[in-house]
Amino acid sequence: MSTKKSDRRTEILQALAGMLENSHGARITTAALAKEVGVSEAALYRHFPSKAKMFEGLIEFIEETLFTRIHRIVQEEEDVNTRLEMILKLTLGFAEANPGMCRLLTADALAGETERLRVRIAQLFDRIETQLRQVIREAELKQAMRSTMGTTACANFLLTLLEGKIRQYVRTEYKAKPLQAWPEQWQTIAPILMQSHA
Repeated sequence: MSTKKSDRRTEILQALAGMLENSHGARITTAALAKEVGVSEAALYRHFPSKAKMFEGLIEFIEETLFTRIHRIVQEEEDVNTRLEMILKLTLGFAEANPGMCRLLTADALAGETERLRVRIAQLFDRIETQLRQVIREAELKQAMRSTMGTTACANFLLTLLEGKIRQYVRTEYKAKPLQAWPEQWQTIAPILMQSHA
């Protein structure tokens, strides 16, 4: 029984993500979502007490997917530039594969929703920036590397690049893909981020 309930929850969240992708800025109502899933609004509320909880379910999925993989990158990779590039590429690749989620990441879909959701998105990006900062700091301590612009400024620069590409993806209605021209861009940026001070 619980598996069936869990399947229905997943189905609702997938439908919500699909509607976010295709709604082009329009607010999504629970009535429209219920119709999309093929259930009554009452049935939706049996799985999620509010629309905010549905959005939270999607944000949790984003967090779990990204941070599980980021943790693996940090565990498995030694080189600082490889780590940084893999974290950025992972996040941009996730965004590209999940256009509807990008409307959450830019808070575009959260206009008129509870403030708690916008705070949660801000915290998600703060966590990514913290992770980038830790990678840079660890390289400075263990690999005799130094950030050319300072640890905090460098992590913030990379996060800004990430957020800008995701926002552009939403603004162009998913035409400007986040990973478009990424190899060339990273090749230009990487050599100037960190330098050896051994």
